[in-house]
Amino acid sequence: MSTEQRLSQEELAGTRWHISSRSSDNGGQCVEAGPLSDGSGRVAVRHSHHPEGATVVYTRAEWEAFLAGAKDGEFDFTQ
Repeated sequence: MSTEQRLSQEELAGTRWHISSRSSDNGGQCVEAGPLSDGSGRVAVRHSHHPEGATVVYTRAEWEAFLAGAKDGEFDFTQ
């Protein structure tokens, strides 16, 4: 299944955006995500300070795999 990345404003209009509780207001790391309202289960992610900018869309399976990995510490990168 291909995940379309270029969505129209109409396709994004019904998205219920949620800003991460880990994002700080003054630090610029403001990520928000929300399920698309088309019933596909896809999840859109964008920078909340630039809502008109790029939006990345994940399938439900991709999103669930990412969340599971994050909870398991897979993305706790060390320098």
